[in-house]
Amino acid sequence: MAAFYTVLPVPAAPVLVSIIIPTYNEAAGLPALLQYLRVEVNTDVEVLVADGGSSDATAAVARSYGARLVRCPQRGRAVQLNCGAAAATGVILYFLHADTYPPAGFVAAIRAAVAAGAGSGCFRLRFDHPHWLLRLSGWCTRFDVDIIRFGDQSLFVRREVFGQAGGFRPELLLLEDQEIVSRLRRYGPFWVLPASVTTSARKYLENGVVRLQASFMLLTLLYRLGVSQARLVQLYRRLVVG
Repeated sequence: MAAFYTVLPVPAAPVLVSIIIPTYNEAAGLPALLQYLRVEVNTDVEVLVADGGSSDATAAVARSYGARLVRCPQRGRAVQLNCGAAAATGVILYFLHADTYPPAGFVAAIRAAVAAGAGSGCFRLRFDHPHWLLRLSGWCTRFDVDIIRFGDQSLFVRREVFGQAGGFRPELLLLEDQEIVSRLRRYGPFWVLPASVTTSARKYLENGVVRLQASFMLLTLLYRLGVSQARLVQLYRRLVVG
């Protein structure tokens, strides 16, 4: 298999957990997340902001909260996540979207899962809006089924497992999160932890909850049927606002 990520040497005294946040023009929402992480985590954790060329104050915000800014060569979530992973020093990598808040005690939960044998895993999902369909979608994420695995749930993975799997496929602009989970399973157990991350429902409210959920279901189905990324991206841009 071609490798999409190069395993770099880990320093002699690595930070145990590296939180990697891909960003593009996230200056408005990033401060709240970084402040939450500052309160929640300890000195055994590093926070990296993997930026895809933001034109706003994202870089300044990241630095002001003590995060490591990683300037990525191009925009694209898969590329940025690989870029952040390459710069990370942790033995556990934790990929987190900029609009998603992990549960209290998440670092301890991740460490415990890895110590118990998990090679990778995620949390369940909760939205910050009470719409019935969003609550149902969140409830379904407790099941260990790849077709309902999305990046909003965040992803933790042992560094060596990430390297063995080859990292994220940079040519994937959509559903890169589902694709990598299927490969990570080959190198160790994948665990869905019982606590929930909380993610923003903003895009659902802008597009209409039912409409956007139906759009995501269609895109996922077409991806599973082998439709090309170019066609999927074209359809996504027609269906989804923002």
